[in-house]
Order: sequence, then C-alpha cells, then structure tokens
Amino acid sequence: MQTDIQQITKAVEEKSRYLQTLTHEIEKIIVGQHYLIERLLIGILANGHILVEGVPGLAKTTAVKTLAQAIATSFRRIQFTPDLLPADLIGTQIYSPATGSFTIKKGPLFSNIILADEINRAPAKVQSALLEAMQERQVTIGEETFRLEEPFLVMATQNPIEQEGTYPLPEAQVDRFMLKLRVTYPNKKEEKQIMKRIAERVPIEITPVIRPHEIMESRKVVDQIYIDEKLEDYIVDIVFATREPKAFGIDIEDMIAYGASPRASIYLNQAAKAYAFLQGRGYVTPQDIKSIGLDVLRHRVLLTYEAEAEELTSDDIVSKIFDNVEVP
Repeated sequence: MQTDIQQITKAVEEKSRYLQTLTHEIEKIIVGQHYLIERLLIGILANGHILVEGVPGLAKTTAVKTLAQAIATSFRRIQFTPDLLPADLIGTQIYSPATGSFTIKKGPLFSNIILADEINRAPAKVQSALLEAMQERQVTIGEETFRLEEPFLVMATQNPIEQEGTYPLPEAQVDRFMLKLRVTYPNKKEEKQIMKRIAERVPIEITPVIRPHEIMESRKVVDQIYIDEKLEDYIVDIVFATREPKAFGIDIEDMIAYGASPRASIYLNQAAKAYAFLQGRGYVTPQDIKSIGLDVLRHRVLLTYEAEAEELTSDDIVSKIFDNVEVP
C-alpha cells in the first residue's frame, strides 16, 4: 500500500507542476482572493460546479474569466435577467424557408467555462435549463441531444444584498453545486494594490499556461488519490451528523430542519482529493476534509426558524459538527 501511495504522490507531483504557474498567471490580474482561486481550481479538478455569494466588485467575473484564459478554454458570461428564456442559454432551431429545414443554433452553454452572473435573477425555467446541463453534461435542442465539451465548469453568482425581483434557487437545485463560497472584501494592503493597479491602466496579457487535455489528465490522477477507509467513515459520520446530530452527542437537533443529502458525501470525498492534489499529496488527510468541508456543506444544511431566531447560520452549525465528530 505504501508503494501505491508513493506512486500516486509521484504522479501528483508530475501532473501538478503547472499549478504554481497557473496560479501566478491568474494573480497577474487578481489581487488577493486566494480562497476563490483555490476553490475554482478544486471545482475544475473535481469536476464540480461552484455557487459564489458576494457583494458586487469582488472580482468574481474577472477571476473565472482569467482562469479560462490561462487554461486556453472557451469562456462565456451569461447575465441572468427576469426576461431570459431557456433558448437564450441552450440555443434553438432556426427554420430556413429556402431549404424548408431547421438548423441548430447553439447557445452560450456550449463553452468550457460558464459564468452564470446573478443566477437568482432569472425565472425557474431558465435556472432548471442551466442546472440540467450541469447535471447531465448534455443539452437537448428539438429532437437532438448534444454532449457538452469537457472540461465543463459553471460558476454561478448570487448577490446577497438585493432581493427584489429575484427568484431564489430551490434547495434541490442548490444541492447540485459542489461548493458554495462566501467571498469577502480584500484587506487594506490588497485594496491599495488594486487601486494603484487600476489607476495605472497598464494592459496585462494573460498567457495560456496549460491546455484542456492536461486538466483531463489531472482529473484521472485526482480520482486515484488514496483515501483511507477510516476517512471515508469520517466523511459519512460528518454527513450523518447533519441528519442525526444526537447520535453523535451534538445537541443541535432543534436547529436543523433538513440534513445534507448523499451528494454531500460524494462531493466531500471528491473535493478532499482535489484539495490533496493542490497540496502535492497522493493521499487525503483529515485536515483536507475539514478545510473543504464547510464549502461542501453550508448550502446543504437547512436551518429551523429556531436557529434563525438565535441568529445562527449554517456555517455555525457545520463548524459545530466538525468540532464534535471524532477525527480518526
């Protein structure tokens, strides 16, 4: 087993050499936001999608666009609005009077990296069209079904401030996102750097440092990363503690309306492996699970009115679970 882990670690070291160069390339444009950049890399390595919540102006759009440029993939930004239609995303059939036949015009979803900006501003039909594409990795136009090209990453954003004219994502649809991130303001040093860089108006060119096929090869290595059976049990315990906290000696049963779904354990396993890959290791540690756990679980634990009355958040509940479930 030790030999296998050494071989996997060697493969990780070989396939992750580009990560430092890729991060450096992104940081040419993005100041700070290391958390967001790291989670974007985890999303694309673990083949999962990301929901980001943050106030305007925190470089969410710029970060994902820069990532696409550095990986040499296609990128489309879709601004979600109340009048958007599903056909505006997936495409439509166009009738040609000259030939008497229909041709397919593909929509912006046929790209590698998608930014769904302010996803909660579009009605349910549009949201479900996007989320179906995320889940099935395919789009149906008329009677034809088209596979979406890999890698395929959707980063959707939500503005937590303005709620007028929005259509909140149903919990079942939110569950399809591997990670939910909360992006915060930069610190003073970072903000000063941002201010100076923008004021200089010096154009910065992003050089593609890797190709999509290298991401696909890295994913194969991520899948092989070793996770001990005790850690698999730890992941299952964490998820079950959101459903039956009393069984783990955690007195928060009245605070949780619904616990995490089975997707939580699947995504926590995959994300922990991708996190270990970023650290250059061929095996998962308990700290990997803890480091990524909050992002995987915060949108999957639904609170009761009692918890809200006590001004508790899902982050508080998940943190309490991690503090109390025994680490192997």
